[in-house]
Amino acid sequence: MTSIDAEEWREHRPVVFGVAYRLLGTVADAEDVVQDTWLKAARADLAEVRDLRAWLVTVAARRSYDLLTSARARRESYVGPWLPAPLATGPDAAEPVLVDDSIGTTMLLALENLTPEERLATVLNGVFDVPYTEIGELIGKSAAATRQIASRARKRMAEVTTVHDEHSTVERRRILDAFKAAYEDGDLARLVALLHPDVVYTTDGGGKVNAARRIIHGADHVARTLLGVSVKLGDRYREAEFNGTANFYGFRGDALTSADAFTVDDEGRITGIYRVLNPDKLSHLA
Repeated sequence: MTSIDAEEWREHRPVVFGVAYRLLGTVADAEDVVQDTWLKAARADLAEVRDLRAWLVTVAARRSYDLLTSARARRESYVGPWLPAPLATGPDAAEPVLVDDSIGTTMLLALENLTPEERLATVLNGVFDVPYTEIGELIGKSAAATRQIASRARKRMAEVTTVHDEHSTVERRRILDAFKAAYEDGDLARLVALLHPDVVYTTDGGGKVNAARRIIHGADHVARTLLGVSVKLGDRYREAEFNGTANFYGFRGDALTSADAFTVDDEGRITGIYRVLNPDKLSHLA
């Protein structure tokens, strides 16, 4: 019997995690899939497996697909807006992470609008180059039908991924540093000037901490809400890279209390602020 060894697993673990995180949107669920995949690989006879990476991707995708249905049911009863769990991708990342546009907050939120079949087809083919024939075997569809599912999903995602944050890292940090300064100084006028008139502010507390149950719209409303929270809680910001771009962690004293992701338009105005407050989604960052 030939099973996977530790060195092979270390090489392929990032892609296994990458599949699961993109499909499920949470680090905890993705780690569960990683563990399940490792156990299956350790027990399997892999002597006849010609492409170990492809085999592991398929195992992780099948397990993630099984979890998607129950995950969608849980999210229907989720308290307030749901946001993906932040994934450290910079110097704070504990392990290697596959980084591309598909782990950005905007893209993960767009994926969340898809059915499990659409999400699987989009991620596996678009990110990991899995043929439609193999994806079809996972969902019980023909290759042609699976291709149509992926095409329909791409069109749906294009309707909601209208923000293209293509600023250089230096420019993005300049914009966010200006936001941080205005936020921490409590300067309403400066803060409003940095926000797009139609900016959205989404908070995910999951019913575990106080958070807005609805998405807040508009520069003045968002700015006043942010400053009200800051004054009440005494938050401070620290720059951090997660989900592939520079963002901020929020602290109360030494305790990590939030992870704020931002989208920025072509004119340098902040169009979206996505604040994860649910401690279950921050515990892996502490």
